[in-house]
This record gives sequence, C-alpha cells and structure tokens, in this order.
Amino acid sequence: MYAVSRFRWLVVAVAATLTFAGPVVAAQADAKGLKAKITRNAQGIPTIEAENYESLGYGYGYAFAQDNICTIADTYLTSNAERSKWFGPEEATPEGYSNLDSDLFYQRIKDQGTVKELMKRKAPSGPKKEVKQIVSGYVKGYNAYLAKTGVDNLPDPRCAGQPWVRPITKQDVYQRFYELVLYASGGVAIDGQAQAQPPAPAPMNAVEADRAAAEEITAEEEEQAAELSSALDLSEDTGSNGWGLGRDSTKGGGGIVLANPHFPWQGPRRFYQSHLVVPGKMNVSGASLFGVPLILIGHTEKLAWTHTVSTAYRFVPFELDLDPTDPTRYVVDGQSVPMESTAVTIDVKQADGSIAPFTRTLYSTRYGPITKEIANQSLFGWTNSNAYAMFDANADNARLLNHYFDTDRAQSSKELLDILRKYQGIPWVNTIASDSKGKALYADIGAVPNVDNAKVESCSGALGAVTFPAAGLPVLDGSRSECALTTDEDAASEGLMGASKQPFLLRKDWVANGNDSYWLTNPESPLEGYPRIIGSERTQRSLRTRLGIKMIQDRLAGNDRFAGNKFTAANVRRLVFQNRFYAGELWRDQLVAFCSANPSMTGTSGEVDVSEACPVLANWDLHINLNSNGAILFERFMDKVGTSAARFSNPFDLSDPVNTPFGLSTTDPAVERGLADAVTDLRAAGLPLDASPAVGQFEVKGDERIPIHGGEGGQGVFNAISTIWEPGVGYSDVSAGSSFVMVTSFKKGSKCPKDRSILTYSLSENPNSKHYADQTRMFSRKEWVNPPFCADEVENTAKSVKVVRGG
Repeated sequence: MYAVSRFRWLVVAVAATLTFAGPVVAAQADAKGLKAKITRNAQGIPTIEAENYESLGYGYGYAFAQDNICTIADTYLTSNAERSKWFGPEEATPEGYSNLDSDLFYQRIKDQGTVKELMKRKAPSGPKKEVKQIVSGYVKGYNAYLAKTGVDNLPDPRCAGQPWVRPITKQDVYQRFYELVLYASGGVAIDGQAQAQPPAPAPMNAVEADRAAAEEITAEEEEQAAELSSALDLSEDTGSNGWGLGRDSTKGGGGIVLANPHFPWQGPRRFYQSHLVVPGKMNVSGASLFGVPLILIGHTEKLAWTHTVSTAYRFVPFELDLDPTDPTRYVVDGQSVPMESTAVTIDVKQADGSIAPFTRTLYSTRYGPITKEIANQSLFGWTNSNAYAMFDANADNARLLNHYFDTDRAQSSKELLDILRKYQGIPWVNTIASDSKGKALYADIGAVPNVDNAKVESCSGALGAVTFPAAGLPVLDGSRSECALTTDEDAASEGLMGASKQPFLLRKDWVANGNDSYWLTNPESPLEGYPRIIGSERTQRSLRTRLGIKMIQDRLAGNDRFAGNKFTAANVRRLVFQNRFYAGELWRDQLVAFCSANPSMTGTSGEVDVSEACPVLANWDLHINLNSNGAILFERFMDKVGTSAARFSNPFDLSDPVNTPFGLSTTDPAVERGLADAVTDLRAAGLPLDASPAVGQFEVKGDERIPIHGGEGGQGVFNAISTIWEPGVGYSDVSAGSSFVMVTSFKKGSKCPKDRSILTYSLSENPNSKHYADQTRMFSRKEWVNPPFCADEVENTAKSVKVVRGG
C-alpha cells in the first residue's frame, strides 16, 4: 500500500501550476454534449449508462477517478516514465523494479513512438473507432472529475495536493494499456533491458575464451535453467482458477462460469468492478484492471468468461554471436551487423530535490532489445563474445483493445472463440467461458512466438539446449537468418504462431484451468501435440490444479456433501470458499504418525519439542477456514518443505495424473526439519500451535484487522491467499490472492443472468472511502454481492444516482 508519508517531500504548492484554468476549460469544452448516468449499489459498484460509446467512457472515467484516482495517477507515472522525476531513482515501482530502470524502459518506448504508431493503425491491428471513442470519453471524464474536485481537495489523502496528479491525455491511457500488454513479455526484463551495457573491448584471446566458456554450460547454469520456469511463473501473484461448466454438468442446462483470479490486493493490478450499458449496443458487467474502460472478466446477457495466467511464453531470446572486434556488433550469416543504439534521457530527482537529466544508451537488434537478464536470471549476460536479444510477441499488440470491445458484446462461446482467432490479442492469459446454451470453452489462443518443436531442434543455441528441456523456453541461434521467426498464414502479426496451432476445447460438460498448461483442461479429452513453448504435456500438475479437477469430479459423481450430482450456482459458490487444504488431505495422517513417533525433532536452530503439534494436526479439519484450528501450523510446515517430487512417497503416474503423486516421504530430512521449524515459527510469533486463520491471518484496513480465510495456492488451496510470514510477528497483510470472484449462471429463456460476485479487497483504495473495506468484511464472512444487470435490478438496488455531463 502507499504510505501518506511517502509523498511528504513533495512541494504541495507546485500543484497549483497543474490546476490552471486553461486546459481545464478546454477539456470541458471538448466534452460538450457528453452525458452518462452513474447508478451505484450498496457496495458502490457503478452501473454506467450512456447513449453512445464516448459518453460511456466519460462516465467510466468519472466514476473510476472518484474511487481510485491516487492509484491510477501514480500508475500513469510508470508508463509515462516519470517515476524518477517525482520519487527519485532508487525507489521501487509497484512491480518491484527500480524507478530508474522502469523509466529507461518506458522512455525508450516513448522515444521510438511505439504506442503512437500502434494507435494510428487501422483496425483490426489498431483500435476500432468505438474503442477510440471510449478512450476519448474516459480521458474527458477523468479530467472532469479532477477539474471539479481540484487536486487539493481530493478525498484520498495519499495524493491530495500532490503535483504529479494532473489531467491525463489519450496517450497516457494507451501507454497504460501497452504496459499491461507487456506484463509477461518485455515486462519480465525491464531491469535487464534498462541495464544492458556492452563490456569493454577485450583482446582477441579473451574474446575466444569467452566464446569457449559460452559453449560449455556449467553446473551452476544448469541449476539456473532448472529454476527458470519458476522464475518466469507469473501465477504466484497473478494466478487464477477458472471453470466453464456446460449443459451436461449443470442442473438447469445453462452454462455456469466461475471466475477466481488471484491478483495483487494493492496497487495497479487490482480489479475495478462496473456495469457498462449502451442501450441496444452493449450490456456487460464485470471487472477490469485499473485504467481499462472495458470489461476484462465478466458477462453479457448470454455469455460469461474469465481468464487464468497462461504457461505459454510470450517472448523468445536469441543468442547472438558478437563481432570479436566490437561487442556492439553481431554476426548473422557471417556478416557483421551493428546494433541499433538509442540514447535514452529521463528526468531524475537529485538528493537536494533538484531535477537533472540522466542519459543511458540502450541497444537493440533485428530480433529485439538486448537484455542482460530475464526474470532476474543472470543466464542472459553480455560478454565480449555473446549477448541476448529478446523477441516480444506483444511488441505490436494493440489488438487486445478490439478483442475486449467485441467480447463485451458477444453472446456465445463460439462467438468468443472466433474473436480469439481473429485478433490473437490476448497477451498472457487463457480464456474460459460458457454461455446460455451450455457450451463451455477453453482456449489458450493469443500472441505466441512462432516457435514449434522442430524450430527449436534445428535452431537452439548453446543455452537453449539447456533451457528448453529444463523450462520449455527456447533460446534460438541469432547467428543464422534461417532461425529468425516466420509468420503463419493465420497469424495476426509478424513472427506469431497461427491461431490454428494453439489449443482450445468446446465441450458440453466442463473445462477448467488453474494455471497449469492446457493438457488436462478436461481429463476426459487431454489436449496434446502442441508446441512446447505453449506448455507442457503429460507432466505432473500442481496441487491446486488437481484439487480443482477433483472438486468438479466429486460434484458430478455425487461424492461431496451437496445434493444430486449436478452443478448449481449456489454449490459453485460454496465450493470456491470451501477451503479444502489438499496437501493436508495427502500428507496429514503420515505427518501425524511421524510426529507421534518422534516427539523431538531437529530444526534449523537445534532440537525442538514437537509433541504438542501431534494432537493439533490430528484434530485439524483439513481446511483453512477461519475456525480451522491447526491450519496455520500446517501452512508453515508446507512453506518449509515445499511440494517437490522428493517430498512424495508415491510418484507421479501418467495413468492417473489427477491423483498422483501422493503420500509424504517421512524419510526425507526436510520433513523433520520443516515441522520443527514450523513449531518454532509459531512459538516465536506468540501464536498457539492450534492457531486458526481467525487469529493468525488478517488484512489490515486502517485500524481494522479483518480475518481472512484461504491459503497458499501452491500448497493445494483453491481459494488462494498469499501472505508473507514475518519472523517473530506472524503473517502480514494479504499481498495477492482471490480478488474479483464471480459466479455467473444462465437460465434458459431468461435475459437476466444470475450473478454473484465479491471484490475481496473492496472497490476503492482510498482509506477514507466507505467502500474501502466493506466487501473485505463480506469476504471474511463468505458473503456475496448480488450485482445488478437488468434495468429493473439496477433501479431496485440503487443507493445513489448521478448524471455527469460534459461542457
């Protein structure tokens, strides 16, 4: 979260220079004729209704600024490369990069005119006219709220009176879109690209020594390659569960969709919930990432959809053979080619408060920018003999905007599949959907580099020979032009894999994804034969993926506690917050027996009496609900031991991939050490060994500590909640996890889908807002919001109505 003190160094008086009359009057004039109706329900969720798309954007911009202007104003500083100017170069961005690296990365994009060029393209590669209208209205609505309220009078103390809160432009908004598009491609190497600098020229013998070393992969590099998959796994903070239930699985025969994204609880990757209506043209409800005036996860009258983070790589490194006389030249087909060098200059706040320019030269090639590391992995260094360039499949992806505009009006799973194929605009997620006719869809169709397995076999560089088998990441030989990426006939852009090569399923029963690859989307019909760059096949699935599949299978077999053997919206809602702890189901009994036989165990700090832990674990209910005594102890144990193959007594079996591996290998020394250390952790934090989440896991909202149920997804908890253990203290605030949770069902003949949702961290980050913690309390109690959709529902649940007009 932002701290108010973070901004105290800013000179508030400067704000007056940004609230001058001229641009405000001009903005109001530009907005003349725009009109939107904003109706809010009890949780503040806005229904925004307008007669045209520009007015719809106007209402969205106004409503969103009311609720979250500080967070988005800060976010625009990131994509506009202004963080070092206002906060200094050393502070970290919300994504964890230094301000300096972030600004250099985004300033180069600005200097190259990338976003401006993309926005000028004609549809479908550039934004449709309706998208441009929505963005134009959004800018005017945001600026209208800011002009009316005034920077000094903003209700959020985190940015009230701050000079960096200013009117925005369409360029700001499109740059924010582009930042989100790059999240899993160029965004994983922001620091690597910003810091990539050539080594000093070296004698020929030293260059040859570097080249020989590059050809021989060390044991340390092999270990790093094995860790690469984990380092590039974005699902830890941005994972998700998604179910699309078809007519054969539901009691009423209509589709049901469960959306359960696990995104950060603070900052710019939060979701904002809204309902957008242009009569006769658009009626869509759901959630969007901050600053996006379209619904990204939600439902229309007859279609609901969600997303989960995909395993497909959205970039490809190319290994470059450098000219021995100049490390800024690389060799292709025996010819020396100069890198493109760009002097990037940003404004940087100095220690005395003054602003001074800072310039660094960054480098690029025909394959993409040079990077010195990817996801903090130093495998990709720049020596006198070798360097690495990064092809980004999303580098020209403005198609995402068109994808969501069309999806926000779509009415069937088949229509959504056609949209996915047309644009390939999805940058880093899977799509899961179902519709009113009970047709369920899964697809991992989007922007993926055109690298099939044959290409990898013929074009892997020395490093790629290790990274591909270990992590599925190709590293191609940039010294041969034949290894450059080609473009499939049905690809939406250069260098991309065609949609026909990417996996999907349309079924009448069900599809599901929990951030593993497409392979076991439905175990009755495994998806196989796709390029490895998209994901792995016939490999062990995560505990959360397995639990999600088992929850579906148990329901359809009638083996859970609910009546019948079909899904209803009500039992889906209960299942998502049932909080089964799957690792506990697999390991608890063996751990209790091991504990009882060994009341004294050796931990990291020595001998520990664990005898009190044995009955606690034996009596634990194998869940992580607020009243699940002992759940915190087991969670700490799991954090110590992890879920590697070595921890299981029964290995993965391809003939039973949902139920294997299982059993705890108590002969593994990590098990003894893990339980001893878990006991030590709780005692040091002053927590009883039978502590439940009600006393050990909270989200702090102002002076309020709200207990939170759920646990780590990697440990086999479906309702994933990520917290950080502070030694001697206990768990801190929630960092990520279940965020916008939606269960939407369709009834034949009804134009009003049955929808329930919960925005776990609440609608606003403004600590003074009445919608700062209301839904968080509801989530703690496992309550759901009934968001309105049809006109009478909007009217009947209205708590406030405001008509906003331009001019």
